[in-house]
Amino acid sequence: MNDELLPGFARRRVDADGVGIHLRVAGEGPPVLLLHGYPQTHLIWHHVAPLLAARYTVVVSDLRGYGDSDKPASLAPEHGTYAKRAMAHDQWLAMRALGFDRFAVAGHDRGGRVGHRLALDHPEAVSALAVLDIVPTRHALLHADKDFGRGYYHWFFLAAGDGIPERLIGADPEFWVRTRMNARHHGGTPFHPAALAEYVRCFADPAAVHASCEDYRAALTVDLAHDDADAAAGRTIDCPVLALWGEHSFVGRTYDVPEVWRAYAKDVRGEALPCDHYVPEEAPVDTARLLGSFFGREG
Repeated sequence: MNDELLPGFARRRVDADGVGIHLRVAGEGPPVLLLHGYPQTHLIWHHVAPLLAARYTVVVSDLRGYGDSDKPASLAPEHGTYAKRAMAHDQWLAMRALGFDRFAVAGHDRGGRVGHRLALDHPEAVSALAVLDIVPTRHALLHADKDFGRGYYHWFFLAAGDGIPERLIGADPEFWVRTRMNARHHGGTPFHPAALAEYVRCFADPAAVHASCEDYRAALTVDLAHDDADAAAGRTIDCPVLALWGEHSFVGRTYDVPEVWRAYAKDVRGEALPCDHYVPEEAPVDTARLLGSFFGREG
């Protein structure tokens, strides 16, 4: 574990129905939950979280299967152990354990997808949702083409069966983490070496590699079934949504991001930032400013 990047953030471990969730907390004010993406941990927020902690109680959390949170075995053929519904429920329980019944959420990448499900399944708890450099999973899959296949090939590689991605990534997890991240960075703040080292440390655990593959397998199966059911029922996000994305990212180049989200939420605003995919690390000052303003308006 590395404490140098988030000084003053107290470590906690909470039980979420038998799944240990590792998180850190600092600041005072309305509660904000920050969720990370792949292949990272809560440390993707190491620039942004201290800035927000001047106005908010900030919780940075490792998703189940990632970082120093538990990595439960995934036994069910539908990959439900790593469904976004299960991962979102973890975070809802964790926030309740900290004493927060209602809070804002910001999620990057996979964390944004967990935040999306959290807002749908626990609308009474989520006051506002920010999603960073994603469009909804269902939209991405329904509109997938050769460009998506090239830009997001890892979705399908990680979802492959027979232990193939686990074996290949496990042979050199540091190469996988560093190349994935460096390929999706464009200008702005460079990755902090200590953060990269933590991502590599956590991904060196075969259980983390397997859990993250199950995360992507769930996306193509049980998550999509849940999303299709919501669409059929006309269920959308009730709280305000802020979409932020990198102008150089695949998402920024491919989609009208706010317009896509308006099919999934009632109140959407959005803005591009001068970066690629890793918005909180590449453009931290702008990210903190926009999140702080948005959560202050909605809190």
